[in-house]
Amino acid sequence: MQHKSLLALAVMAALAGCGQPQQSAADSKPAAVAEQTQLTSGVEVANMDTSVKPQQDFFRYVNGQWLERTEIPADKGRWGSFDELRENADKQVLAIVKELAAQPADAGTDAQKIADLYRSYMDTETLDKLGLTPLTTAFERVDSLKTHADLAVLWGEWQAYRVGTPVVLFVGQDQKQSDQYTTMLNQAGLGMPDRDYYLNSDEKSKDIQAKYVAYISKVAELAGWQEPAKVAATVYAIEEKLAKEQWSRVQNRDRNATYNKLTLAQLAETAPGLDWAALIKAAKLESITDVVVRQPTYLAAFAKLQAEIPVADWQTYLKFHLVRANSDSLAKAFDEASFEFYGKTLSGLEAQRDREKRAVESVQQALGFMVGKMYVDRYFKPEAKERMDQLIKNLRVAFKESIDGLEWMSPETKLAAQEKLSKFNAKIGYPDVWRDYSCLEIKAGDLLGNIQRSGQCEYDRMIGKLGKPVDRSEWGMTPQTVNAYYSSTMNEIVFPAAILQPPFFNVDADDAVNYGAIGGVIGHEITHGFDDQGSRSDGNGNLKDWWKPADAEQFKKRTQLMVDQYSAFNPIDDLKLQGALGLGENIADLGGLTVAFKAYHNSLQGKEAPVLDGFNGDQRFFMGWSQVWRIKFRDAALRQQVITGPHSPGMYRVLGVLSNMPEFYQTFDVKPGDGMYRPDDVRVKIW
Repeated sequence: MQHKSLLALAVMAALAGCGQPQQSAADSKPAAVAEQTQLTSGVEVANMDTSVKPQQDFFRYVNGQWLERTEIPADKGRWGSFDELRENADKQVLAIVKELAAQPADAGTDAQKIADLYRSYMDTETLDKLGLTPLTTAFERVDSLKTHADLAVLWGEWQAYRVGTPVVLFVGQDQKQSDQYTTMLNQAGLGMPDRDYYLNSDEKSKDIQAKYVAYISKVAELAGWQEPAKVAATVYAIEEKLAKEQWSRVQNRDRNATYNKLTLAQLAETAPGLDWAALIKAAKLESITDVVVRQPTYLAAFAKLQAEIPVADWQTYLKFHLVRANSDSLAKAFDEASFEFYGKTLSGLEAQRDREKRAVESVQQALGFMVGKMYVDRYFKPEAKERMDQLIKNLRVAFKESIDGLEWMSPETKLAAQEKLSKFNAKIGYPDVWRDYSCLEIKAGDLLGNIQRSGQCEYDRMIGKLGKPVDRSEWGMTPQTVNAYYSSTMNEIVFPAAILQPPFFNVDADDAVNYGAIGGVIGHEITHGFDDQGSRSDGNGNLKDWWKPADAEQFKKRTQLMVDQYSAFNPIDDLKLQGALGLGENIADLGGLTVAFKAYHNSLQGKEAPVLDGFNGDQRFFMGWSQVWRIKFRDAALRQQVITGPHSPGMYRVLGVLSNMPEFYQTFDVKPGDGMYRPDDVRVKIW
């Protein structure tokens, strides 16, 4: 992945214009140079465009040559460092799965389950012969509906499959009692990614809406249903009504607004017109006495809507969603129709992923931790965990120092923040306790049945948590996932094994790039505990206000400045970033990298960092961050990211963060008039 063919001399010349004396330290310490030759800089110099000054566009300066020569694969809507690592992890998992599929295995073993699920997905000849036959039982269940009361029962029964259910029940930690599990109720039911796809009226949105209607009609035609155009109109009309009542993604970020614990009697009063007791009983949750409602106004509107919409129309809606949700488990024609809309129209893909890659994805969805154990045994390096332990320790110390140094926060609020930080937990690599899949039966040649049984297995596992102690060993991501996360109710940061690779983490590189890359990511996840929503929970993971009013007001002013900054970025057409939607991620980026810089300097213990590949330590630190976020988008995928994603596109995770950091200005001598410059009075400083 690393390319270092560009002459260091050229890089040094370009940086000399920044006024950075790269040569002096190395010239004065010849003995140190000999030691430094054993280190790698971690800077992928062949990716750089040194014709661009770092003060003008640091993203392109670090990644410009990569942007110029990189083609987005035909089966991808975007391509960047994350995608490269994910593709590599998928290939590694594919190798494991194909090995297992090539040999016999005893029934009920891990090898049998993985192999037979993979083979059932790959057996397209059987799928083509079966057509819609695998959905016969489900279709008959839909046809049996006579009343709206029947409909409520079906929505309860289908909670395990998440198909055609405009409301979703799930079990998780109670945000106000994090040592307990509770049941939550959430809006759902759309076939497009977000309500805004239905509500926006610009030309591009209208085109997508028309193509979605055409897709519904195509499914009806392939299924042999009468009047495909009428089917499409019926389904779209229902979804549009649901979309108009749903909460926006910005509203759904508000942890206080989305926490509404109601007794079942209160639920019936809040959302009359639907037999909630019957739905909940059919969902195998008859023992619960209350539920946390995330969007009360949607629930009330939906309860009324479902009663107004004829049962026959709901039957049409349900049948379409059965096919839509299972298109890749059905005959080729349904799979291709789905790709035409979801792949080409929504993401701009030119080609569909190879079937074997999608088969592995299906295996990972159903048996992710089973495969993950094999992945860890084969690919995870123990030394990576040791280095990560030290990095996390150093980041925690730096964050503690940062809290102490905040001039805008009172001592009382600082004390509460420090208490929360002291209770942070960290998980690295893989879980100590592996998930048990004994509940799941995998049958050869029964793809849809396998998928449905997997859904039921996971649903039963989830609702089985009720009444039990919270399992703090549980992971929300598999080890082979290239990502990381912070859990507010667990108050923990988690780093799966697969992200601990270059450019995020390089065990062979000098510390500077690692602190800028994985250090920034560690800091990002820690800062999520203190972003605009994470800061509403205490160290035990409970929603609790631990802020002095004056401090909360200062925090709000600073975060609004960030909202305004990012809302001004205009990545495509007239579509700007949603600063309010991305606020938590952008706070985490800025806070995380700021703290990582402090931790890096602490790690030097007063010593001068070596000069490697012509760059001093601070320069390599910021280059490490920029390398992590290199990415290219197809237009359709970029639009989808801006509309639905809380994460800013990669280039803005570089430009937005660094333009607020005084440390960056000092390192690269950024001055008024430079592209990376912001006046001091509009720079954001939070953590």
